[in-house]
Amino acid sequence: MIAVILVAFFVLIALSIPMAIAIGLAVVLGLMAASPFPATIMFQKMIAGTDNFVLVAIPLFILTGNLMNAAGITDRIFTFVRNCIGFVPGGLAYTSVGSSVVFAGMNGSAVADAASLGKMQVKAMRDSGYTTDFAAALTAASSVIGPIIPPSIPFILYGALAEVSIGKLFAAGILPGLLFALVLCVWVAIMDRWHHFPRDPKPTLKGIAKSFSRAFLALATPAIILGGLLGGIFTPTEAGAVAAGYAFILTFFVYRSVKFSALPGILVETMVTTAIVLFIISNVSSLSWALVVTQSAQALAGGIMAISENPLVFLLLVNLLLVFLGSFIEDGAVLMLMTPILVPIALTLGIDPVHFGVVMVLNLMIGVAIPPVGMALFVTAHVAGISVERMFRAIIPFVIPMFVTLLICTYWPSMVLYIPSLLFP
Repeated sequence: MIAVILVAFFVLIALSIPMAIAIGLAVVLGLMAASPFPATIMFQKMIAGTDNFVLVAIPLFILTGNLMNAAGITDRIFTFVRNCIGFVPGGLAYTSVGSSVVFAGMNGSAVADAASLGKMQVKAMRDSGYTTDFAAALTAASSVIGPIIPPSIPFILYGALAEVSIGKLFAAGILPGLLFALVLCVWVAIMDRWHHFPRDPKPTLKGIAKSFSRAFLALATPAIILGGLLGGIFTPTEAGAVAAGYAFILTFFVYRSVKFSALPGILVETMVTTAIVLFIISNVSSLSWALVVTQSAQALAGGIMAISENPLVFLLLVNLLLVFLGSFIEDGAVLMLMTPILVPIALTLGIDPVHFGVVMVLNLMIGVAIPPVGMALFVTAHVAGISVERMFRAIIPFVIPMFVTLLICTYWPSMVLYIPSLLFP
């Protein structure tokens, strides 16, 4: 059965069938080829896969991001960060990274980061004398931070599939996200030695205070989410509800930048995105069941451990596999497809599941920002008004800080697990 599923899956993907449908059809064909398994089991597993209270957080955080985007708060955040650090050499490049860090605490999506901040960042950098290619590449690279710093939809998916505490995953993502921002800033500083990037005029304290007052309520969003989560005040699902409620109040009652007539469109966009994610989860659940009952997962684990039982070698193989898959296939689909397969192997080798989750998500987010099918590249190329080919060439130098961060997080688990060890002893 598993051979039929795999062949059918890759054939359907080659035919450009959407990932969720390809997985579901492949499992159906596999069940048809294996008469002992009634087709009704597939639908039972699909329902069971989405019958998880934790998954309620997904539409709530998606709604939060959509409301924040509609309210146009990215401009307030960008202006404040620019006033704080824009006057140093290359300051606008650092502003781009810093804005992504702040926005990551509200949205949790790399593509949303690139789309929301991209147009404004690229225009501001281009107007200040940066090349369009550099501005677009930096925007795409910094969008990787979005799903690493909580709240993070990929962490919610991984936690639900691997049965790992989402609170621990959120806590574990903080230092790697900040580390990547730091490495990216160091890389910009190195590039500045050759390119001599421009700087903004030094701002006045009055200007900084004014931009801070405009951005304060937006800046409070990640503080509320992280403070409540890490302080044990509410669960990830409750955090999503609080964040969505707070974003609703800011959008319609405080900033009043969006009319109530736009609300149905925002809700429909949220429902469509959520439906796609949950449909993939339901189909992956049936696939995971097929892998277990046919003992294919055990066979794969045995094959990998036959290569090496060294956890360091296994992590290297995982990095190569996930970056490759993430550069071709939608990151959420790869995460949901590979988590049930790889996590049992990681546990057998003694790898902490929280650390492994961070490594998996970081790998896939890098895949989003590198050729040939990195979605963040296509989005950023569109908002920057350049060809995808130029975007592919421009991103190449930024692959270095991405992989430096990945290697540090992969082989320094104590750094990744430091905050979870403090908050969840």
